[in-house]
Amino acid sequence: MRKFALPLLAAAAVAASLSVTPARADDLTIGVAGPITGDLAEFGAQLKRGAEKAVADINAAGGVLGKQLKLEVGDDACDPKQAVAVANDLVSKGVVFVAGHFCSGSSIPASAVYHEEGILQITPASTNPKFTEDAAASGWDTLFRTCGRDDQQGSFAGAWLAAHFKGKNIAIVDDKSAYGKGLADLTRDALNKAGVKEVLNESITAGEQDYTALVSKLKDAKADVIYFGGYHPEAALIVKQSREQGLKAPLLSGDSLNTLEFATLAGKAADGTMFTNAAEARNLPSAKAVVESFRKDGFEPEGYTLSTYAAIQIWAAAVKKAGTTDSEKVAAALRSQDWDSVIGSLGFDAKGDLKKATYVWYVFKDGNYAEAK
Repeated sequence: MRKFALPLLAAAAVAASLSVTPARADDLTIGVAGPITGDLAEFGAQLKRGAEKAVADINAAGGVLGKQLKLEVGDDACDPKQAVAVANDLVSKGVVFVAGHFCSGSSIPASAVYHEEGILQITPASTNPKFTEDAAASGWDTLFRTCGRDDQQGSFAGAWLAAHFKGKNIAIVDDKSAYGKGLADLTRDALNKAGVKEVLNESITAGEQDYTALVSKLKDAKADVIYFGGYHPEAALIVKQSREQGLKAPLLSGDSLNTLEFATLAGKAADGTMFTNAAEARNLPSAKAVVESFRKDGFEPEGYTLSTYAAIQIWAAAVKKAGTTDSEKVAAALRSQDWDSVIGSLGFDAKGDLKKATYVWYVFKDGNYAEAK
C-alpha cells in the first residue's frame, strides 16, 4: 500500500513541478524529472519533450487501461537534495510511474522515495552502476534504465584509449559527481587493465569558470589526450581554455556530451572532441515516425529525448500486459520479455539493466557531431 508522502524539504530546496496535460478524475498520473533549470537544462528539455510526446501519442491511441495519462514535470536541477524534494512532490501528486531522473546523483537518492511509495522508476539517462546495483542488493526490483551503465561505457572507452593512444600521455579528469567520477574511475580501471598508466589524475569543481590551473597541470604532464568524466558545460570550458593556452590535446568523454550545446559553448575548440554513447537512435526504423514528428514541430530529438520516450512507451506496454499499474506486477512484466520501442528492442535483466548495451564513438566537427568512422 502506498504510504502518505514524506514531508517535503524546506521551501528553498523544493523544485517546481508542473502539470503539462489537462487533469481528469480518472486520469493516470505519471512523472518525468530532471534538470529543467540550471546548467544542464538542455538535458532537462530533452527529457521533458520526450515525455510529453510519448504521453500525447499514447493518449491519442486510447491511453493506458482505458484511461488518459496526465504528466507532471519535476525540476531537480541535478541537485541530490532537490531531487528528493521533487520525488516527494511527485508522490503527493499521485504519480504511479516516474521517467527520470537525469543525473545519477539525483536518481539514486530519489529512488529511495519511489521505492518506499511503491512507484516504478525508469531512468533514461543515469548510468552510474550504483543505481541498480545498490537497489538489487537491498532487494528492490522496481528500478530500470533505458540506457547503458558506466562500467560498460568505461570498459569500452578505457580499452579503446589504450589501443589508440599507445605510448601517449593520457590524463584523466573528473568533476567529482556520481556520474563524472564514476565514469572516470571505471575508464581508468579499464585503461590500467590494458597495461596503460595515466600520467595525471585530477578533479575539478563543477560550476567553476577558470581552469587555468588545470590546463597548466595538463601541460606540465605533457598530456597528449584528456579523458574527462563530467558534464558538457565544464568540458566546453576545459577544451576552450586548453586551446587558448596552447594545449592541443584532444578531449574525450562520455555520453553527457551528446548535445549540440557543447559545440555552442566551446566554439571552434569543440572540433575533434569525442564522446561515447549508444548507437544513434534517430537513425533507427523504429524511430522514423517519431523523429519526423518532432522535427515537424521544430525540435531535434537528440540526446535523451528518445530514451525518455521509450521509458514511457515500454512502461505503458507492460502495464497493459500486467493489467494494472502496481509497480511489482509491472516490473515483473517488464522482465518477462523484450519490448519493441522507439530505440529498438529492449530487454531487462534481474537488476533492471539492459541486457544489451553497445557503445560507439562520436566526434564533433563544425558545430555538429557524428559517429566516428
